[in-house]
Amino acid sequence: MRVLVTGTTGADAVVRSRKNHKPKDKKKILAWVCLSGWWAHFSLWTAPAYSPQQVAQNIEKRLASLRSLQADFEQSYFSSSIATPLQEKGKVYFQKPDLMRWEYLEPEEYVYLYKKGLSLAYFPEDNQLFRHALTPEEQGSELFSLLLGQASLEDSYNIEPASFPSEKKDPLQIKLVPKQEGNVSYILLEADEKTWLIQKLILFDTAGNKQEFRFSRIKPNPRLAARIFELDVPPDCEVIDDLPPVKND
Repeated sequence: MRVLVTGTTGADAVVRSRKNHKPKDKKKILAWVCLSGWWAHFSLWTAPAYSPQQVAQNIEKRLASLRSLQADFEQSYFSSSIATPLQEKGKVYFQKPDLMRWEYLEPEEYVYLYKKGLSLAYFPEDNQLFRHALTPEEQGSELFSLLLGQASLEDSYNIEPASFPSEKKDPLQIKLVPKQEGNVSYILLEADEKTWLIQKLILFDTAGNKQEFRFSRIKPNPRLAARIFELDVPPDCEVIDDLPPVKND
């Protein structure tokens, strides 16, 4: 603990203290020393800068303000059915209101594209394209609604404090528990205090599986070319459809 003595040197203060203080003053000195030690210990604890509700509100406001987003991502999938977690990484692009591209680069290259109610998955190694019509429930899933800024966190979730492993010293973390029953048990979020963008998102489903997404090199509101949300597949690509039949008038 640093002591500042004004108007004299530290050595002079010590000498005068030993000459002038009487034995009866020792109790006062001891009391002040104890009090100072207690205050120093108490001051080491500080209340969190933000409540979980404030963290959620700031994240929601930031995501709602975005028009587009680009980032690198690392994805880990943990399941009781596989011994080793599946680790993947790549780039992700969002464009409001409903465009999303997940470009996986490692360990296998493939692309997931979501646009206009469709899910397109292209696997170059197999030269296959899977097309699926998203149901309203799939379009309103936690991952879509959170990352596209379409969810009202306070209306959709019970917001609680959270603490989970992080690379940061004092991370901003919250737990979201869906108010309505579904496939997701709860979600853990970690945000950057300067930008309020999500840097880590962990989903726990009701089957006991866990998906963790870590985002880095985040670029808010980039100007994304229209071709990013298009798939250029070879003419001989095998197309596997899971689309509703077309009604003929």
